[in-house]
Amino acid sequence: MQHGKYTLGVIVAFTIGAGCKLTGIPLPAPPVLEGSLVVASMTVGHVVVDRITEWRARKSHSVSTAPNRDDGSDKEAD
Repeated sequence: MQHGKYTLGVIVAFTIGAGCKLTGIPLPAPPVLEGSLVVASMTVGHVVVDRITEWRARKSHSVSTAPNRDDGSDKEAD
């Protein structure tokens, strides 16, 4: 699924860029190096957080699928 997200992202980016060029709309990206680094940093941050959250979800899912050993023996009787 990861390759599909990246492929879709590249297709959308090229479509927006081509659409802006053909219609004469200014490209929605900074024209200076510092601005480009901000965009790249945001992209890298998004990808890293996406992978961390997927990893944590898989980790918690594997823990939650472990057999439940709580038989209720620690509860006080009325």
